[in-house]
Amino acid sequence: MEKKNWSQLTLINNTDHPKKRFELHVEDKIAFIEYILAKGESIYLTHTEVPRSLEGNGLGSAIIKKTLAYIRKNGYQLVPLCPFVAAYLKKHPEAANGILKQGYSV
Repeated sequence: MEKKNWSQLTLINNTDHPKKRFELHVEDKIAFIEYILAKGESIYLTHTEVPRSLEGNGLGSAIIKKTLAYIRKNGYQLVPLCPFVAAYLKKHPEAANGILKQGYSV
C-alpha cells in the first residue's frame, strides 16, 4: 500500500476514554496508542492499534512520531512497553533522544 502524508492530522489526547490514549482520526476510523501517566512524569506507552484497513501506509509511524513530539514538548520520560513502539524506536533510535526514561534502552 502507498505511504500517505499524515502530517495534517491532529493528535488528540483522549483522557476521557477508560484507557487514556493518543488518537488520530482518519475518516470514520481511529488509530491510537494507549498510555499510563505515572507520578514522576513517566509515560508508559502500552498498546498501539491501527485499523486493519489503514495498515501498511505509515499511519502507525505517524502516530508514534506525533506522540513522541507530545512527550518531548511536555517534558515526560518515555517507557516504551508497546512492542510496536519499541520496534519503531529500534529502527529510529534518534527519536527517543532525551526522552527515554533512565534504565530503558531502544
